[in-house]
Amino acid sequence: MSIERYNQPMPFEEAEKKGLPADTYSGPAGEEIRPREEETHRELKSRQISMIAIGGAIGTGLVIGSGTSLARSGPGSVFVAYCIMGIVCFGVLLALGEMSTKYPTKKGFAGHATRCVDPAFGFATAVIYLCKYLILSPNQIVAGSLVIGYWNQSVNKAAWVTILIVFVIAINTLGIKWFGEVEFWLSFIKIITLTGLILLGLIIDLGGVPGQDRLGFAYWKHGRAFKPYKVTGDTGKFLGWWNAMVLALFAYTGSELVAITVGEARNPRKTVPAAIKKTFFRIIFFYIFCILIVGMIVDSSSSLLAQAAKAGTSGGASASPFVVAIKAAGIKGLPSLINACILIFTMSAANSDQYVATRTLYGMAKDGHAPRIFTKCTKRGVPWVAFIFTGTFMGLAYLVASSDALKIFNYFVNTVTILGGLTWVSILASHVAFMRGMKAQGISRDTLPYKAPFEPYLTYFSLFMICLVCLFKGFDAFMPFDYKTFITNYIGIPVYVIAYVGYKLFHRTKAVKMHEMDLTSGSREFFDIDDSDTDEDLRYQSLTWKEKIVYQIKNW
Repeated sequence: MSIERYNQPMPFEEAEKKGLPADTYSGPAGEEIRPREEETHRELKSRQISMIAIGGAIGTGLVIGSGTSLARSGPGSVFVAYCIMGIVCFGVLLALGEMSTKYPTKKGFAGHATRCVDPAFGFATAVIYLCKYLILSPNQIVAGSLVIGYWNQSVNKAAWVTILIVFVIAINTLGIKWFGEVEFWLSFIKIITLTGLILLGLIIDLGGVPGQDRLGFAYWKHGRAFKPYKVTGDTGKFLGWWNAMVLALFAYTGSELVAITVGEARNPRKTVPAAIKKTFFRIIFFYIFCILIVGMIVDSSSSLLAQAAKAGTSGGASASPFVVAIKAAGIKGLPSLINACILIFTMSAANSDQYVATRTLYGMAKDGHAPRIFTKCTKRGVPWVAFIFTGTFMGLAYLVASSDALKIFNYFVNTVTILGGLTWVSILASHVAFMRGMKAQGISRDTLPYKAPFEPYLTYFSLFMICLVCLFKGFDAFMPFDYKTFITNYIGIPVYVIAYVGYKLFHRTKAVKMHEMDLTSGSREFFDIDDSDTDEDLRYQSLTWKEKIVYQIKNW
């Protein structure tokens, strides 16, 4: 087959518009040819993107990490912190929604930073995001092996690490279609689990457990709602709330991965806004309402919670504040079931984190910030060179075999929060520049494929808050000063600055001028697939009432 065959003008866009399979492209004579090597496939469905958007952020940070936050800060501080960070998270998603639907690029949000701010800024954004997920993927595998240890301590944890790595490799190499389906059901299990825990928490709080009175807001009284942290008095209560803000940021980071799926979504201009709208209501229910219930059923001063917070992820289910409440209520049998669910949480997180790491490196190569070889894809649309490179970092999970190495590794993992926060800073800063560029060129926001509400005010508020959290997140490193805590809390900032300055000096890039910003190219990288949506509506109308119920549950 000649090289010219791959340079025909119609393959990708028209094949999608005609509804052909994503792994098939049509030539001028209608014959089928292989996909271009440098392309991933647009195979993710609306329901899969919606579920991945919330499932990517629901992990051990919410189910287990909320216990640490509650023990340090009290239920009132934690609830307020999750509400504020929930608003910030929604602001990030809205900013991504506007840019990603206008430019449905496979370069990720680092591509938006390159377009709207500076190529050096795009490179720095991609570097910190890649670093975050190169750490997170093996960390989740370590967490999974520790959770399995809840049932069996005799087997070397390195064996469980091997099994989990094989699982992640298998799912990621099957292609985006299989990845999307597996991640959909894993995320679905997450949501069912959280829903069950929230309902159980309501039952416990309202006195539905035999032998236990109604709790109500009993654990919020007598000064326990806002606990002091590090120091006493009002200053200590403020520090307790601020510590809750930092831990809330860790719990929310991951929501932005919906922008990574844009490059492999069937119809981003329809699926991404829908996913963001649904994510808003899910944030309210699964985060804010969940934290409210936890604060109502768990005494923040109890010895059980203190032990759980100290154990962290290594304690498995016993480290979850829900299990603390279950034990306090005298309910037996559930901790083991919850541990199984937490294991699914970590498996899903490891799977999606490896996906994000691979697609981030792929996007960097597409954006010219990494060697072009990382754009090479298999016939299933998997960037195999990028996957091999990022996949080697999963080997760090074998540090679990050594307690000393694991301690060092856990220090290193503390950088995840600052890397996630700086990623949000980049997204919001890019959106500010994007809006200023539109204003400078006289383009109305009404022309956007998706015009987000509360803008531009929500973006400015979110950017201000996330900058504050990033700058002061390591305050406890000075009380007293601990150089290890200080380094792990702030190492992301010098990496960010060095990546930006180094790229700028080496490539002599210039900041994008508002009136010269490219606001046209790439806005029609693909054609909307209206026919597929019509077919979906017709198929839904032909379903029985039972099938319609199942459909609505899957697409909620």
